[in-house]
This record gives sequence, C-alpha cells and structure tokens, in this order.
Amino acid sequence: MTTTTVDRTATPPGRTGNHHRLRWFSLGVLGLAQLMVVLDATIVNIALPAAQHSLAFSDGDRQWVVTAYALAFGSLLLLGGRLSDLFGRRTTFMIGLVGFAVMSAVGGAAGSFGMLVAARAGQGAFAALLAPSALSLLAVTFTRADERAKAFGIFGAIAGGGGALGLLLGGMLTEWASWRWCLYVNLAFALLTLIGAYFLLDRTPSEHRPRLDIPGTLAVSAALFSVVYGFSHAESSGWGNGVTVAFLAAGVVLLGVFAWLQRRVEHPLLPLRIILDRTRGGAYLSVFLTGSGMFAVFLFLTFYLQTVLGYTPIVTGLAFLPMVAGMMVAATSSTAVFLPRIGPRVLMTAGMVVAALGMLMLTRIGLDSTYAVHILPGLVVTGAGMGMVFAPSMQSAITGVRPEDSGVASATVNTMQQVGGSIGTALLSTIAATAMSDFMVGRAPTPHTAALAAVHSYTTTFWWAAGIFAVGAVVAAVLVRPGLLPDAPEGAVAVAH
Repeated sequence: MTTTTVDRTATPPGRTGNHHRLRWFSLGVLGLAQLMVVLDATIVNIALPAAQHSLAFSDGDRQWVVTAYALAFGSLLLLGGRLSDLFGRRTTFMIGLVGFAVMSAVGGAAGSFGMLVAARAGQGAFAALLAPSALSLLAVTFTRADERAKAFGIFGAIAGGGGALGLLLGGMLTEWASWRWCLYVNLAFALLTLIGAYFLLDRTPSEHRPRLDIPGTLAVSAALFSVVYGFSHAESSGWGNGVTVAFLAAGVVLLGVFAWLQRRVEHPLLPLRIILDRTRGGAYLSVFLTGSGMFAVFLFLTFYLQTVLGYTPIVTGLAFLPMVAGMMVAATSSTAVFLPRIGPRVLMTAGMVVAALGMLMLTRIGLDSTYAVHILPGLVVTGAGMGMVFAPSMQSAITGVRPEDSGVASATVNTMQQVGGSIGTALLSTIAATAMSDFMVGRAPTPHTAALAAVHSYTTTFWWAAGIFAVGAVVAAVLVRPGLLPDAPEGAVAVAH
C-alpha cells in the first residue's frame, strides 16, 4: 500500500465542499446514532418491572429482554463491520437506522413476551450494522489531527456515558408515560438521525469488494453468541451449571477455530494484522476491561440508590449525570489536549488508575451514606477516568488501518465493549451474590442485616471493579506503544491505493 499526500485546499475525494463545511453537524448525526445504540443497553432495564406486569412474564424470563439485545448485538458486530466495508458506510448506516427504528416500534407495540424478545433481538442485529458504520464514518469525516481529536473525544464520551443517560431517560419515560415509550423514543432519534444522514454524510461507496468470509463469519458469530450466553446463564444458574460450562467451552473452541481460519482464508473477516498491532491490541483490551468494570457502577450503584437510599428511578438517573459530565470533560480534553502531546499509552494508563481510585472511593458507602459526601466524588472521578480511556482507545483502535478494514476495526471496538460489559455484569453479579450469602452466615435474617448484606455485596463488587481497572492500567502500560499516534502531515490527508 502506498500513500499519497493530497492538498487539502482541494476537495478531498468522496466529499463535497459543503459536506466538509458541515462536518460538525455530521458529528451530531453520528453521535445521536451512537447514543441511541448505547441507550438501549440500559434504558429498558428501568422499564422491566412495568413491562413484566403488562405482559405477565416471569422473573426467570425477565433477563431475556436484556440478553436478547446483547446476544444479537455482540455476536453480529464483526459481520456488521465487514458489511460496511463491502457495501459502503453510509448505506449500511442508514439501513441500520431504519431497521433499528422498525424493531423499536415492534417492541413498543409488543402484545406478548415472545414478540418483545424478538424485537429486542432485532434491535441488536441492526445495532450491529449501525454502530461500526458510525465509528468508521467519524474517522473519514474528520481527517485533520486537531479536529479528529475533538470529534473522537465527544464520540467516546457518548459511548461511555450513554448508559447512564439511558437510566435517566428510562426512568422519566416509565414514570411519566409508559414502559413502551422506552422503545418508541427510538423512532424520534432514528428519524432525526436519518434526515441528517441523508443530507450531511458523504456517499462513500467501497472501492474494495472482496468476498465475504462465510466460514469465519459463522465461527465468530457462534463463538461470541456462546460466550455472551454462557456468561449470562452463569449469572442466573451459576458457573458450575452444565449449560454454562458447555456454552463457555464452545465459545473458546469456536474462537480458536475463528483464529485458525483467519490465518488461512484469502479475505478474512478480521485480518489478524488489525489486532496484532500493539497499540490497537492494547486499545481493544482497554475497551474490554473498561466495559467490564463500568457496569459495576451502572448496575450495583443503581441497586444501592434505589433499594438502600430509596431514590426514585428519575432521581437515580439524575444522580449519574455528574459522572457523565466528568466523562465528557475528560474525554474531550484528553483527546484534544493531551493525546497529541503525550500519546495514548500514558493517557490510557492514567485513566485506568483514576477509574480504579474512583471505584475505591465508592467502597465507602453504607446504610447512612449521603450523596454529596460518599457517592458524588467517586462518580466524578470514575467518570473522568473512563473518559480518559474510552476516547483515546477508540481513536487508537482505528488509526493506521487500511481503508478496506476500517469497518471491521470499528466493529471490534464495539464488540470488545459489548462482550466486556456482558462478562463484567455476569462475573460481578455472581461475586455480589456470593458476598451477600457469605455475609449472612451466622447472622439473624432481619431487615437490617439484609440491608447490611446488600451494601456489603455492592462494595465487594466495587473492590473487584477497581481491580479490573488496575489490570487495565497494566495492560495499557505494557501493550500500547510509547509515543504519538501516526498521522498524516499537517494540511494533508492520506489516501490509500
């Protein structure tokens, strides 16, 4: 591959001057799409009790409303990324938008549990097409180093903080309207995004049309499905359950088969050169570990605020907003100010350490804790740490990839976050349940003791989450190369041939 330096005073290939001038509006379109995808990972959680009452499904079935989305999203992301490489990012982005909106409408109108679960799986499938297209479109829309840094900072903050906003929006819609509006709201998001995409996003037909790696697609989709399902099943049935063990074992074997296939097929789904680069590999692992630890904040602190402190769903969502603010400030400043000066390794390592400190601060909570003293500082610090990791990791993960690989490289980022979140949720939920049962040994089962046991389970997960972030700091420090990310010369854009 050769690289040609093109004068930026001319209109870049595949872009009109008007589109270039409106690139920041394009960022709003892409950010709104990413927000919609991330919101749906948490917005339905708040609505689950109301949906369960309306559709009359059991407690055991309730998890499938969340798991169906995660399974389809996580297992199909790499395929979605490769399809965007093959058929054009704008095309797959708009198809993903329309499909996501249709599935949201079906879910909102669901008259049965089966219809709701099917719609959630459909949402996940179209999100797997939408999310990698959005990230790769961001990369080709912003080519100047300073602007790209700001754009990735904003996008990374949305990716990290969207889950917390989902809790707030879900609480508002459930309390003020109906649980169905937690799904119907996507129609408004999708319509605005679709209009913006039609007028603002460049038409970027793919110049490379290699054949789709069918064996690799089947292997990795089945592997990711098995891993996500195995961890989800462990959360409800335990690690020693036969189904749990079978799916986790199958996932490991299929991942091995996938890696073997990628070394031998002519047009691999995920070329190993993408993940074997030290900086990109370190970025992918950092996103994976941050996703694992992040859900400890969202899940268990939500339980604590509602069940121990008695917060309503809306107040719980509002309580997370300072964390989102800290994340956005850290993400935008880290990529715009620090990343061009010190590179990703120092920034990502420091972010992991800061996030770990934030989690340690949250271990101080108790039955009589106050929000301002015991919760707010830890939330802000944790959010700042995650912002320092997410945005630089996203930019590092797709920097330097070939144009024909940008979609699948973007999809790998989303895959790592999604699978990391699924694994983290299952692992930490099991740890919380064990900590609670251990605490109750030898104690009388009174309401006060039960409350103490619940708090103990939450603080235990925060200690473990701090450990996950500490491991992430070591991974970033060891794997990511020192120095700055490669970039085109100032005033030029690199065009691959």
